[in-house]
Amino acid sequence: MIEYIKGEIVELTPARMILECAGIGYELNISLNTYTFYNGKPTGKVYVYEVIREDAHLLFGFAGKEERELFLMLTSVSGVGPNTARMILSSLSPAELVRVIADKNETALTAVKGIGLKTAQRILVDLKNKVKPIDGMIAAGGSSSVVASSAVAEEAVAALVMLGFQKAASQKAVNTILKGSPALAVEQVIKTALRML
Repeated sequence: MIEYIKGEIVELTPARMILECAGIGYELNISLNTYTFYNGKPTGKVYVYEVIREDAHLLFGFAGKEERELFLMLTSVSGVGPNTARMILSSLSPAELVRVIADKNETALTAVKGIGLKTAQRILVDLKNKVKPIDGMIAAGGSSSVVASSAVAEEAVAALVMLGFQKAASQKAVNTILKGSPALAVEQVIKTALRML
């Protein structure tokens, strides 16, 4: 098991990161929260969870141990796989997810793509006694420079397609969001689109 990888951030998109360590480039699947945390940074120490399947070896990267812990708790729930857990952690920050579970907020969970009422209820029941507020959790948002609308739109659509959405639907949602708020950062556009799609 790989605990963490520390190295140079070679490539960073809202759903994926390439981290170079000792001449090897590791591809990490990341959440929007992790993207926000590392956006604009040249290096990073990324906590890792490795998924080994017959057809693939996947690495999931997290900005902090707390987010990784929540990811592992989510994947322990029946019907929640790694990609669904990543989708939840892209829609909600770790602190928000802890609050949603503590408040038994089904509505917030069912707003996430791929989470139906039954899965939301299972998550709330299975994790209500496991999840506790943790100091120092990565807050939602973070500072990121506002780039031109077209670049933001392009990056947001690419991230949504990587997360499994149709390209046409993603473009429509992103264009609608940017028409209303052209100064939004790419993370905020993606978070809003995740609630729309």
